[in-house]
Amino acid sequence: MSTAVATAMAALLTIASAPWALGQPWLNVVFKPLATLGVIVYAWPRGTDTPLLRRWLLAGLGLSLCGDVALLWPQQGFLPGLVSFLLAHLAYLVGFARVQRLGARVLPFVVYAGVAGAILWQLWPGVPAALRGPVAVYVLALASMAAQAAVLWRAGAARGAVLALGGALFVASDALLATNRFAGPLPMASLWILATYWSAQWCIASFLAPAKEPSSSAC
Repeated sequence: MSTAVATAMAALLTIASAPWALGQPWLNVVFKPLATLGVIVYAWPRGTDTPLLRRWLLAGLGLSLCGDVALLWPQQGFLPGLVSFLLAHLAYLVGFARVQRLGARVLPFVVYAGVAGAILWQLWPGVPAALRGPVAVYVLALASMAAQAAVLWRAGAARGAVLALGGALFVASDALLATNRFAGPLPMASLWILATYWSAQWCIASFLAPAKEPSSSAC
Protein backbone atom coordinates (compact mmCIF):
# COMPACT_ATOMS: atom_id res chain seq x y z
CA MET A 1 0.00 0.00 0.00
CA SER A 2 1.39 3.41 -0.97
CA THR A 3 1.95 6.15 1.57
CA ALA A 4 -0.66 8.32 -0.16
CA VAL A 5 -3.34 5.62 0.05
CA ALA A 6 -2.53 4.79 3.69
CA THR A 7 -2.61 8.47 4.64
CA ALA A 8 -5.90 9.02 2.83
CA MET A 9 -7.44 5.98 4.55
CA ALA A 10 -6.32 7.23 7.99
CA ALA A 11 -7.72 10.67 7.19
CA LEU A 12 -11.07 9.25 6.06
CA LEU A 13 -11.37 7.08 9.17
CA THR A 14 -10.64 10.13 11.32
CA ILE A 15 -13.33 12.15 9.56
CA ALA A 16 -15.74 9.22 9.83
CA SER A 17 -15.34 9.23 13.63
CA ALA A 18 -17.59 12.31 13.84
CA PRO A 19 -21.12 12.04 15.28
CA TRP A 20 -22.67 12.85 11.89
CA ALA A 21 -20.88 9.82 10.36
CA LEU A 22 -19.97 6.66 12.31
CA GLY A 23 -19.91 8.33 15.71
CA GLN A 24 -16.91 6.34 16.94
CA PRO A 25 -14.53 8.66 18.85
CA TRP A 26 -11.84 5.99 19.15
CA LEU A 27 -11.27 6.24 15.38
CA ASN A 28 -10.23 9.87 15.86
CA VAL A 29 -7.82 8.96 18.67
CA VAL A 30 -6.15 6.22 16.64
CA PHE A 31 -6.16 7.52 13.09
CA LYS A 32 -5.74 11.30 13.43
CA PRO A 33 -2.06 11.03 14.49
CA LEU A 34 -1.53 8.26 11.94
CA ALA A 35 -2.71 10.47 9.09
CA THR A 36 -0.16 13.16 9.97
CA LEU A 37 2.49 10.48 10.44
CA GLY A 38 1.67 9.41 6.89
CA VAL A 39 2.51 12.90 5.64
CA ILE A 40 5.79 12.78 7.58
CA VAL A 41 6.64 9.40 6.02
CA TYR A 42 5.89 10.87 2.59
CA ALA A 43 8.11 13.89 3.27
CA TRP A 44 10.99 12.03 4.93
CA PRO A 45 12.92 10.85 1.80
CA ARG A 46 12.34 14.13 -0.04
CA GLY A 47 14.47 17.26 -0.07
CA THR A 48 17.84 15.62 0.56
CA ASP A 49 19.44 18.17 -1.79
CA THR A 50 18.13 21.06 0.36
CA PRO A 51 18.86 19.80 3.88
CA LEU A 52 18.08 23.01 5.77
CA LEU A 53 14.72 23.40 4.05
CA ARG A 54 14.01 19.72 4.68
CA ARG A 55 14.90 20.07 8.36
CA TRP A 56 12.56 23.02 8.90
CA LEU A 57 9.66 21.44 7.03
CA LEU A 58 10.03 18.16 8.91
CA ALA A 59 10.14 20.17 12.15
CA GLY A 60 6.89 21.83 11.13
CA LEU A 61 5.28 18.48 10.42
CA GLY A 62 6.50 17.10 13.74
CA LEU A 63 5.09 20.09 15.61
CA SER A 64 1.82 19.65 13.71
CA LEU A 65 1.69 16.06 14.93
CA CYS A 66 2.11 17.35 18.51
CA GLY A 67 -0.76 19.77 17.87
CA ASP A 68 -2.95 16.99 16.51
CA VAL A 69 -2.35 14.92 19.64
CA ALA A 70 -3.06 17.89 21.93
CA LEU A 71 -6.35 18.61 20.15
CA LEU A 72 -7.57 15.10 20.87
CA TRP A 73 -8.68 16.88 24.07
CA PRO A 74 -10.55 19.85 22.53
CA GLN A 75 -10.84 21.88 25.74
CA GLN A 76 -7.71 21.14 27.80
CA GLY A 77 -5.56 20.69 24.72
CA PHE A 78 -6.66 23.77 22.78
CA LEU A 79 -3.95 26.15 24.00
CA PRO A 80 -1.10 23.57 23.79
CA GLY A 81 -2.37 22.68 20.32
CA LEU A 82 -2.46 26.34 19.33
CA VAL A 83 1.13 26.80 20.50
CA SER A 84 2.27 23.64 18.66
CA PHE A 85 0.74 24.82 15.40
CA LEU A 86 2.08 28.34 15.93
CA LEU A 87 5.58 26.88 16.17
CA ALA A 88 4.86 24.70 13.12
CA HIS A 89 3.96 27.75 11.04
CA LEU A 90 7.10 29.54 12.22
CA ALA A 91 9.19 26.50 11.25
CA TYR A 92 7.60 26.48 7.80
CA LEU A 93 8.17 30.23 7.50
CA VAL A 94 11.88 29.89 8.34
CA GLY A 95 12.19 27.05 5.82
CA PHE A 96 10.50 29.03 3.06
CA ALA A 97 12.72 32.03 3.83
CA ARG A 98 15.76 29.80 3.12
CA VAL A 99 14.57 29.63 -0.50
CA GLN A 100 13.48 33.23 -1.03
CA ARG A 101 13.98 36.29 1.16
CA LEU A 102 11.08 36.89 3.54
CA GLY A 103 8.64 39.32 1.93
CA ALA A 104 10.51 39.41 -1.37
CA ARG A 105 7.13 39.96 -3.02
CA VAL A 106 4.86 42.46 -1.27
CA LEU A 107 1.50 41.61 -2.85
CA PRO A 108 1.03 38.16 -1.17
CA PHE A 109 1.59 39.75 2.24
CA VAL A 110 -0.91 42.51 1.47
CA VAL A 111 -3.51 39.97 0.36
CA TYR A 112 -3.05 37.70 3.37
CA ALA A 113 -3.03 40.67 5.74
CA GLY A 114 -6.49 41.46 4.42
CA VAL A 115 -7.58 37.85 4.79
CA ALA A 116 -6.24 37.68 8.35
CA GLY A 117 -7.94 40.94 9.26
CA ALA A 118 -11.25 39.72 7.87
CA ILE A 119 -11.00 36.45 9.81
CA LEU A 120 -10.21 38.22 13.07
CA TRP A 121 -12.93 40.82 12.53
CA GLN A 122 -15.50 38.08 11.97
CA LEU A 123 -14.47 35.88 14.90
CA TRP A 124 -13.27 38.40 17.49
CA PRO A 125 -16.58 38.77 19.40
CA GLY A 126 -16.67 35.04 20.11
CA VAL A 127 -13.02 34.62 21.17
CA PRO A 128 -12.65 34.52 24.99
CA ALA A 129 -10.60 37.40 26.39
CA ALA A 130 -7.90 35.05 27.68
CA LEU A 131 -7.35 33.63 24.18
CA ARG A 132 -7.43 36.83 22.15
CA GLY A 133 -3.69 37.45 22.40
CA PRO A 134 -2.64 33.89 21.45
CA VAL A 135 -5.23 33.75 18.66
CA ALA A 136 -4.05 37.07 17.17
CA VAL A 137 -0.39 35.93 17.24
CA TYR A 138 -1.38 32.62 15.68
CA VAL A 139 -3.30 34.26 12.84
CA LEU A 140 -0.32 36.54 12.15
CA ALA A 141 2.02 33.54 11.91
CA LEU A 142 -0.42 31.56 9.77
CA ALA A 143 -0.97 34.43 7.35
CA SER A 144 2.79 35.10 7.11
CA MET A 145 3.47 31.43 6.36
CA ALA A 146 0.84 31.37 3.61
CA ALA A 147 2.05 34.68 2.18
CA GLN A 148 5.68 33.50 2.03
CA ALA A 149 4.51 30.30 0.33
CA ALA A 150 2.84 32.49 -2.30
CA VAL A 151 6.05 34.53 -2.59
CA LEU A 152 7.93 31.38 -3.59
CA TRP A 153 5.29 30.61 -6.20
CA ARG A 154 5.44 34.13 -7.64
CA ALA A 155 9.25 33.96 -7.65
CA GLY A 156 9.12 30.84 -9.82
CA ALA A 157 10.39 28.25 -7.32
CA ALA A 158 10.06 24.64 -8.41
CA ARG A 159 6.76 23.20 -7.09
CA GLY A 160 5.91 26.72 -5.87
CA ALA A 161 2.30 26.50 -7.08
CA VAL A 162 1.56 23.43 -4.97
CA LEU A 163 3.23 25.12 -1.99
CA ALA A 164 1.08 28.24 -2.43
CA LEU A 165 -1.98 26.00 -2.60
CA GLY A 166 -0.89 24.35 0.64
CA GLY A 167 -0.61 27.71 2.37
CA ALA A 168 -4.06 28.77 1.17
CA LEU A 169 -5.61 25.46 2.25
CA PHE A 170 -4.06 25.82 5.71
CA VAL A 171 -5.63 29.26 6.08
CA ALA A 172 -8.98 27.85 4.94
CA SER A 173 -8.76 24.93 7.35
CA ASP A 174 -7.92 27.08 10.35
CA ALA A 175 -10.57 29.65 9.42
CA LEU A 176 -13.16 26.86 9.35
CA LEU A 177 -11.89 25.45 12.65
CA ALA A 178 -12.03 28.87 14.32
CA THR A 179 -15.49 29.57 12.93
CA ASN A 180 -16.73 26.24 14.23
CA ARG A 181 -15.26 26.93 17.66
CA PHE A 182 -15.89 30.64 18.18
CA ALA A 183 -18.82 31.58 15.91
CA GLY A 184 -21.04 28.51 15.90
CA PRO A 185 -21.05 24.88 14.77
CA LEU A 186 -20.66 24.18 11.07
CA PRO A 187 -22.46 21.25 9.41
CA MET A 188 -20.08 18.30 8.95
CA ALA A 189 -17.28 20.50 10.32
CA SER A 190 -14.69 17.74 10.61
CA LEU A 191 -15.00 16.92 6.91
CA TRP A 192 -14.14 20.43 5.74
CA ILE A 193 -11.58 21.20 8.44
CA LEU A 194 -9.61 17.97 8.22
CA ALA A 195 -9.81 17.52 4.46
CA THR A 196 -8.31 20.97 3.89
CA TYR A 197 -5.80 20.46 6.73
CA TRP A 198 -4.25 17.25 5.45
CA SER A 199 -4.37 18.48 1.85
CA ALA A 200 -2.41 21.54 3.02
CA GLN A 201 0.19 19.45 4.81
CA TRP A 202 0.60 17.15 1.80
CA CYS A 203 1.10 20.14 -0.50
CA ILE A 204 3.71 21.63 1.85
CA ALA A 205 5.55 18.30 2.03
CA SER A 206 5.42 18.12 -1.78
CA PHE A 207 7.49 21.29 -2.01
CA LEU A 208 10.50 19.18 -1.05
CA ALA A 209 12.08 17.70 -4.14
CA PRO A 210 11.65 13.97 -4.68
CA ALA A 211 14.80 12.04 -3.84
CA LYS A 212 16.03 11.76 -7.43
CA GLU A 213 14.83 15.14 -8.71
CA PRO A 214 17.35 18.02 -8.75
CA SER A 215 16.19 21.17 -7.02
CA SER A 216 16.28 24.62 -8.61
CA SER A 217 17.19 26.23 -5.28
CA ALA A 218 20.11 25.54 -2.99
CA CYS A 219 19.62 26.19 0.72
